[in-house]
Amino acid sequence: MAAPIFQLASAWEPAPAILVGAGITLLLFVQAFRRLRRRGRADHAGWSRLLLFALAIASGTLALVSPLDAIGDSYLLSGHMLQHVLIGDAAPALALAALRGPLLVFLLPGSLLRAPARTPWLRRLLSFLLRPAVGLTAWMLVIAGWHVPAAYDYALRHQTVHDLEHLSFIVAGLLVWMQIVDPARRRRLTLAQRLGYMLALSAAGSVLAALLILWSAQLYPAYAGAGVRLLGISPLRDQQLAGLVMLAEQLLSLGLCACFMLRGRVRALTLSLFATPQPQE
Repeated sequence: MAAPIFQLASAWEPAPAILVGAGITLLLFVQAFRRLRRRGRADHAGWSRLLLFALAIASGTLALVSPLDAIGDSYLLSGHMLQHVLIGDAAPALALAALRGPLLVFLLPGSLLRAPARTPWLRRLLSFLLRPAVGLTAWMLVIAGWHVPAAYDYALRHQTVHDLEHLSFIVAGLLVWMQIVDPARRRRLTLAQRLGYMLALSAAGSVLAALLILWSAQLYPAYAGAGVRLLGISPLRDQQLAGLVMLAEQLLSLGLCACFMLRGRVRALTLSLFATPQPQE
């Protein structure tokens, strides 16, 4: 049942599964962080890494347990879109950026890391999922499939399906950001290929965003039929805002990532351009 508008500020739903999962993930990171620092490798476990990972956990958890969940489910498509980009894009990107390098290896106990090596079918499955084309295809199918109006409204009416939808956004987000951030330094993609991968990701997201912004009719009956409008936003304007939320988040996350990836090249180019020529003897 939808929470009344006047009760939205208190519509927190601290689901035990989400809080326990977030807590365990954070504890795993902290133990990896401490182990590396004890080994004198603070260069791979700086405090900025801890901040990034905490921000990833906080953004993903709050998106699911805060009033944003109730707003997205019952009142605003744009609120639901914000929730989706937080759990499927921002949180995975921040988490993997924090984990790049040895921290990723130290995150899980050795027994769990050895399991794939001892299980051929699991090793093959992980190898398949970590292919760049598979990650991009999975992300496109998840984004496109769940935003088909019939599937979207069905998920809103069935909690189990809704939970599966959220899980699929998280998994798809992790798969594509594994290729972009490359936390394990597998180097399957060159810098140019990673930038091209990001452009493909942005182009696919822009198609959905443009559809939401430019479509002249309301696409989602669950929001079109809502009675009281939150903040007085009409269903069509809400749909346009949802498209803008997706565009803005992709521009921010992919843009910042591209700047981070190119900073070394730009620095080297700048130094070469302004370097003082050495006098010939």
